[in-house]
Amino acid sequence: MIQAHDKPLPQHLAFIMDGNGRWAQDRGLSRSAGHRAGAERLRDVCYWVLDYGICHMSVYAFSTENWRRSTQEVNGLMRLIPDFFHRYAAEMRDQGARIHFVGDLDQLPAATQKIIGQIQANPPETHKLDLYICLNYGGRREIVRAVQKALRSPDPLALADQLDEDSFRNFLYQPQMPDPDLIVRTAGEQRLSNFWLWQAAYAELYFSPVYWPDFGQADLAQALDAYSLRQRRYGGEKSDNTHP
Repeated sequence: MIQAHDKPLPQHLAFIMDGNGRWAQDRGLSRSAGHRAGAERLRDVCYWVLDYGICHMSVYAFSTENWRRSTQEVNGLMRLIPDFFHRYAAEMRDQGARIHFVGDLDQLPAATQKIIGQIQANPPETHKLDLYICLNYGGRREIVRAVQKALRSPDPLALADQLDEDSFRNFLYQPQMPDPDLIVRTAGEQRLSNFWLWQAAYAELYFSPVYWPDFGQADLAQALDAYSLRQRRYGGEKSDNTHP
């Protein structure tokens, strides 16, 4: 159990889980072994976040650009996804995690779509954490898709006159999801890589040099401590770390 945290915490904590392949390479293992280690770490981090009492967590699991990787690596990832959830979905549900999947899911393999349907049809009766898993997700694609949905409305011209940032949110994948307060990227890279482009407008960014499979409780605590020291003004004069 993680001790109580008396500093401001993010309502929505997001992760770009980077470094699985390099972690494996450093150990003379296959990239698939690195992804499996990364999946196990996702399970751990989910429970640590639950202990902190954070209500929303999202992870960038497979991007629209990841299809460009080798066929062997992509096939390994596609096998890993249903395997992970066959082993851990019930356990995570029992711990109070309600899982949402975000992205163009109809382009995923049938086995992956099947378990996604099963998980989403069987949410926990009560939940402590909304976990958003981005699969075949791209921020630019999400925005284009949202515009396409808006244009298919019964009266798109009338909608155009009324559309603002709040109403545009209704066309995104998860309109009810709060924007991320803190986005953590592991493995030293310092970019968003097409993750939550609309939602990340005022997110705090934290870059850890640690590869995702090695990202431990102390690393999470360090990221949260760094967040608690940020002054979030949202373009104005707000000088504390509260939500607008």
